[in-house]
Amino acid sequence: MSNVSQERSHSIWMDLGPDIPAPPLRENIECDVVVIGGGVAGLSCAYELTRFGYSTAVIDRGRIGGGMTSRTTAHLASALDDYYSELIRTHDEDTARRYHESQVAAINRIAAICEEEGIDADFARLDGFLIPASPDHQSELAREFDACRRIGVDVEWTDLPPIATPGRSLCFPRQARMHPARYMAGLARCISARGGRLFADTAYVGHEKSGELVLIKTEGGQTIRAAHAVFATNSPVNDKVALHTKQVPFRTYALAGKVPKGSVADALVWDTLEYYHYVRLQPADEAHDWLIVGGEDHRSGEAADMDKRLAAIEAWARERYPSLMQIDYRWSGQVLEPIDFMPFTGRNPGDHNIYVHTGDSGQGITNGVLAGLVIAPLICGQEARFADIVRPDRKPLGVPALSEFASGQAGALKNLAEHLGPSEVESVEEIPAGSGAIMRHGSAKKLAIYKDENGALSVCSALCTHIGCIVHWNPFEKCWDCPCHGSQFSTEGQVLNGPAVNALSRETL
Repeated sequence: MSNVSQERSHSIWMDLGPDIPAPPLRENIECDVVVIGGGVAGLSCAYELTRFGYSTAVIDRGRIGGGMTSRTTAHLASALDDYYSELIRTHDEDTARRYHESQVAAINRIAAICEEEGIDADFARLDGFLIPASPDHQSELAREFDACRRIGVDVEWTDLPPIATPGRSLCFPRQARMHPARYMAGLARCISARGGRLFADTAYVGHEKSGELVLIKTEGGQTIRAAHAVFATNSPVNDKVALHTKQVPFRTYALAGKVPKGSVADALVWDTLEYYHYVRLQPADEAHDWLIVGGEDHRSGEAADMDKRLAAIEAWARERYPSLMQIDYRWSGQVLEPIDFMPFTGRNPGDHNIYVHTGDSGQGITNGVLAGLVIAPLICGQEARFADIVRPDRKPLGVPALSEFASGQAGALKNLAEHLGPSEVESVEEIPAGSGAIMRHGSAKKLAIYKDENGALSVCSALCTHIGCIVHWNPFEKCWDCPCHGSQFSTEGQVLNGPAVNALSRETL
């Protein structure tokens, strides 16, 4: 069984982080809370719940800690990558103020957990810099500065950012960074020490209600009976529609190479491009740090020029960081962009004992930790400080949110029209070895065909098993991506990432 850790690229955290020991589930079990998803959000929820004394089980379709959190760059920012000025336009100043407070609380919680539990995750406080990508972006920075000041965000103008820029930048103090794999391993250790159970290679395939209990069905045939269920799976796997129309999946790219220690300032940096560049350091050894740079985002499944995008990131980095040595890691990840710039965290719409977390945008670590701060108190019947602003059933009505909603749905409608469109290839002979393509077979059926390096074919239906969109070949990760809601499948059609829970159906030519 697998998750996105089985895609072709490996992040720096996958190779340099500790494994989290966890067996597959082999029998039916019962617990107070079952958490589906073993990334930072799921582990944060389980950690907080075990502190409250709840018996907890965490399952993941692949390795614990091996999902999208292992593909993050782990910027811990209370500054908002989508801008507080936009959040105010979409909601209001009070909502923006409280959302900022939630991000501060998440960073503080990480710091406290590392200290209290003795987790060596290289946590460090540092400054974050929003830099102009061009001289005409000063008005954009000024607008964000004014918005931040109005809601109490600590920010200052600076003429001395860590790299040369075409104008003044904004400095946000007390941001942070950490090693996400070590942090997740630390959470897992604490969960196990308090009686929580972790199960890898245990895929969720469905659930039902039995009185006041939730029965989680797994691919291996086992059932987990729990009083509460938490879905923390990047894109929700527990429903077809409720949240998927309010967010859009994007692919983002990152690379890492060493720099001599001291040659690059230990700071967070991101620029004002729509699909912005983002930079941080990670300690490597006594003589070097890792420079981690990301950017060049696009909607999932709607690009095939990944090598060009990664080359552009490297060129951007080398121009600004001349001490950058050989590039040792290149990888991609997926983020879910919510239409109103905040995650969906809390009770699943229409349920009283099923909870969900999704819509992390570019702030996956802080929002993942926020999931524990919101969902655990709700389950315990206590006040959850930020629950009302991130509740999954909210209906954003601001102009930016409506624009994002229309844009997201246009992408899904465009994909559904592909059912009637032509083949990418007319025969399997046109597919290069080590590549995939969509081919029409007969009058109505579209197939996703992968040809391995030896010429052997893997033939599947091209219909994503979530709602039937046409999948697209991802030549960088060598997998099938669904542009509609972010499902990903291996070359053999196995699910790597939800919301799909069933494999692409196998077909014959």
